[in-house]
Amino acid sequence: MSRMTVNGRPVQFDMDPQTPLLWALRDAANLTGTKYGCGAGDCGACMVMVDGAALRSCLVTIAEAEGRYVTTIEGLSHDRSHPVQQALVAEQAIQCGFCTPGIAMAAAALLERNANPGEAEIREAIPNLCRCGVYPRLVKAIERAGRVARRAERISAAPAPGIDARDAASAVPAMRAPDIEGEIE
Repeated sequence: MSRMTVNGRPVQFDMDPQTPLLWALRDAANLTGTKYGCGAGDCGACMVMVDGAALRSCLVTIAEAEGRYVTTIEGLSHDRSHPVQQALVAEQAIQCGFCTPGIAMAAAALLERNANPGEAEIREAIPNLCRCGVYPRLVKAIERAGRVARRAERISAAPAPGIDARDAASAVPAMRAPDIEGEIE
């Protein structure tokens, strides 16, 4: 049984300890924002933060994550208010969106280390592949997110997700909507 904290909540996975963290998050925890891209650590679509460091979850086993703090895109913010999320939208640095969660996680980890990174540091810290080629806008977005994190700039908030939990649960059978008292049915 592998135990860790995921998005601020203690969890345990009753899975083979050599299971990649990616599959535990996606299949067991239903945190599908972490994407499967290549499975070899080349694309960065599966990037999560482990103890604040951006790591490719396809290369980390749940045994290696034992006792650690894991943050997925779902845990970055519940209302899209994180400076990276705001800046990616404001700078139109999102096209198809497949790579976006991994890029956002790598950028958030970078800004936790350095809220004023230069272009070279951004390019080095964001190894993610984007098939749509948003790289120039991506650099601008991360620079802007840094300014927001330093409180040197504000961004008008991107709209909050507009779907009710019950609607989401009906569309995704693996989810359960909270009952009236807030408990899971």
